[in-house]
Amino acid sequence: MAATERIIFQPYVWRKSGRRTILEPGAAVACRDAEDALRRIEKVRSGQLSVAGAQAVRMTVDEEAGDYGEPEVLGSVGDVPGLF
Repeated sequence: MAATERIIFQPYVWRKSGRRTILEPGAAVACRDAEDALRRIEKVRSGQLSVAGAQAVRMTVDEEAGDYGEPEVLGSVGDVPGLF
């Protein structure tokens, strides 16, 4: 299987954990293309999606070989952890 490009919209939410509040990833969404992921970022920015923050990420994946390319952040909004 050849390497394919994956575009992911990754939302983040604040959750209570005992006395602390921690930033956790929500359910990742596979997007059709970069424009779809960036539209979702804009929905977070405009308040249409209620999450603490989100990122749109593109990477090349070859699951058969177990190869994962370097992620490229296409867009980011709100509270997101320092991933890179």
